[in-house]
Amino acid sequence: MLENVVSVSPDTLAGEIAKTKYEGFRFVTMTCVELDADTAEVIYHFDRDFTLKNFRLKAAKNADIPSISHIFMAAFLAENEIQDMFHLKFKGLIIDFNRTLYFDDNAQTAPLCRYTVSQIKSPEPESIQNSGDV
Repeated sequence: MLENVVSVSPDTLAGEIAKTKYEGFRFVTMTCVELDADTAEVIYHFDRDFTLKNFRLKAAKNADIPSISHIFMAAFLAENEIQDMFHLKFKGLIIDFNRTLYFDDNAQTAPLCRYTVSQIKSPEPESIQNSGDV
């Protein structure tokens, strides 16, 4: 479980991040998880002297999320990655690959969104051939 977590809204995000920078914290990374079909959660991670500070933002998938790259430039890479992997959109990115950081501009999938698990039947014993490998 994360400690030192502060919940923020899109309206309060930039102010909290700017205050964190002023306090001497450094940007570590961002993580994202899909909560349901319509909502994702973005968690911002910061460090100062081995003390972590985290901000949790719940956002609608179809809404723009404010970028923090104008406060911490290094965040542009994590934000672009989240755009590719979750098809979220960060508004105001200082360098925006427009969902082409990992994929070409024809990619329609978001690999870390809405996966399903299916059961695969194993082949019948008589259909398995012995390859002779041990």
